Amino acid sequence: MKPKTGSEYVPWLMAGVGFLGVLLIFAWYAHQSGSAAQQLASKASRVDLVERMQRDLAAGSEAEKSAVLAPSDADSVAFANQARAATAEVVLEQSELGALLASGGTPPERDLMTQLSEAFGNLQRVDDEVLALAVKNTNLKAYGLLFGPAADTLAEMDAALDRVVTKYASANDAKQVMDLAFRARISALRIQALLAPHIAEENDAKMDRMESSMTKEEAQIRRDLDGLAGVAKLAGDVDVAIAASRFARYEEIKSQIVPLSRENTNVRSLTLSLNQKRKAMIATLDTLGALRQEIVDEPIAGVAYGRGAKSRR
Repeated sequence: MKPKTGSEYVPWLMAGVGFLGVLLIFAWYAHQSGSAAQQLASKASRVDLVERMQRDLAAGSEAEKSAVLAPSDADSVAFANQARAATAEVVLEQSELGALLASGGTPPERDLMTQLSEAFGNLQRVDDEVLALAVKNTNLKAYGLLFGPAADTLAEMDAALDRVVTKYASANDAKQVMDLAFRARISALRIQALLAPHIAEENDAKMDRMESSMTKEEAQIRRDLDGLAGVAKLAGDVDVAIAASRFARYEEIKSQIVPLSRENTNVRSLTLSLNQKRKAMIATLDTLGALRQEIVDEPIAGVAYGRGAKSRR
């Protein structure tokens, strides 16, 4: 058999080189495809965590508002617990997202994560203060006393004084009795009228002025009731005694209302919720939005995705 010359091997060598090249190209594309898939999965995981944080922050904010506006202690506590549970979820998601960004995020993403941690920390501090105040409901309790026991006691005092005036309308000293009784009744109504705005007021100086006016009215009532007790014909009168005892009870209730009003937890929690909480929430959501966009725009070789893809259309 005639041996093959070197030139006869050239086609075989070329075919082998071509086949090897094809294999290398397929291997490169497979590697690139696998790498892109992994990057897309990483991107999707980070975006999902950001969106979960956004949803849980919104849920927590809704529950917090409900806690502030709830009509009872039980409702306030229930909504506050819901708000705290939502915040706890955000804390877990923040930790998970931070770990992913530490290992696979870009420097801008990690910078935004630092900003997010600061904004969310501020939001948590405001939230804690709002919820701690909301569950106390001191203004609601003050209103409950004012329009419940205080109003009832005042009505009993007023009715007793009205009976005194009626019984002694034809007596020689009827005018004196009428003047004393009416002054006491009017002063009591002025106190009741001042307590409502006192409960709603958030300014300490204005509350001081209201309390000073109430103190003057109380002193006037005591003088008038003492004057009635000093009228000879009213000595031992049961209705004068009832009026005095009802006023003493009214003062006791008022002494509970004023401290509750001063604590002002409903007014303070609402003010915090509408101001500091709103600003802290906006800062946190804005940072989350910027982080989400940064993750979406993160380039992946060979993949058109995010804002860059839109600009190439």
